[in-house]
Amino acid sequence: MATTAQSMSEQTAQLFSEAVIPNYGRYPVCLERGEGSRVWDDQGRSYLDLFPGWGCNLLGHCPPRVVKAIQDQAAKLIHVPNTWYTEAQGRWAKMLSERSFGGQAFFCNSGAEANEAAIKLIRLHTPAERYKIITFQGGFHGRTIGAVTATAQPKYHEGLGPLMAGFNYAPFGDLDAVRNLIDDETAGILIEPIQGEGGVRIPPAGFLQGLREIADEHDVLLAFDEVQAGCGRTGEWFAYQHASLGGGDATPDIMTLAKSLCGGVAGGAMLTTPEIAPSLRPGMHASTFGGNPIAAAAGIATLETIEAENLLDRAKEISAAFAARLEPLVEKLPYVEELRVCGLMIGLELSVEGTKVVQQCMERGLLINCTQGTVIRLLPAMNLTDADVEEGCDILINIIENLEL
Repeated sequence: MATTAQSMSEQTAQLFSEAVIPNYGRYPVCLERGEGSRVWDDQGRSYLDLFPGWGCNLLGHCPPRVVKAIQDQAAKLIHVPNTWYTEAQGRWAKMLSERSFGGQAFFCNSGAEANEAAIKLIRLHTPAERYKIITFQGGFHGRTIGAVTATAQPKYHEGLGPLMAGFNYAPFGDLDAVRNLIDDETAGILIEPIQGEGGVRIPPAGFLQGLREIADEHDVLLAFDEVQAGCGRTGEWFAYQHASLGGGDATPDIMTLAKSLCGGVAGGAMLTTPEIAPSLRPGMHASTFGGNPIAAAAGIATLETIEAENLLDRAKEISAAFAARLEPLVEKLPYVEELRVCGLMIGLELSVEGTKVVQQCMERGLLINCTQGTVIRLLPAMNLTDADVEEGCDILINIIENLEL
């Protein structure tokens, strides 16, 4: 069998070398097509993808309903600016509102844009002297200057200073630290209910409810970044609704969404309550392509697919199957430290470097991810088959059990 390095098209490699800025670390594989949880490279080799689109492809690659919705919409209207109404954008916003906390939506193109909107809204809705926002160590909110400042990971700040003023960082899960950071200049709290890039870190019981109480007590806004956790990934529509994370008692004032929002098409959104929404007044924020007809059609089709195919329940089934297969590794192997699972956010923390696990999995036709250096991260599609779960676990377990330390 050819190695992945040998299978990479020389022509494509040359094109990238000449014309594409090398700011991404890329694997030497040129992907050509996808269907469900499988993708094929330009040499015809197939891969089982348990990290499809970095979590964007929540329904797998090229889900039929989303593909048809995009095709139908593209034949009618591809783009109009937000100075006009489209029925699809309004209907999409209503569907999100009905499945969350009854809020109103601002649409954009990505998670970073959604978080920029949230940061602006927090400041716009509070008195001018209140501008500080508390975020959490290990969090990730995007790579624009505001979002990366909110991201309390020093490695993402290197070389970018001076950063935006007004952010304070608290340890994830520490309510006392949050209380100690709040002062008369604090405007809001921004947190991922589950830290994704930070290593699939799940907060302790009662933490999100505690943040809600602190926010109410000090009259500051509570914003949840559900860019990775939202839209059904945890087995509920949104992570804050998950029983172990608040069950609705930790409802935010603001919520940001992206990644899987449109089933693989670029799309982001910020939701907030009707009382707070008017603070994002005309002229203060915008997104040229946000909520365009293609994204709206894909977003609606994604929500409809999840409901029509009962995929929230399917996500719970898949989650349980992965947990049952992977949990024994923690007891069996001294270098497997912890398994963290909430729906289809799955993190297996090792005490050794995880990139070689990713590399070996790829060589055996399995695509996964490693974050924070040692956490194997899986974000599989909601419609993964039982056979895919078994195949993926068989490969991953075999590789981890036989790691050369």
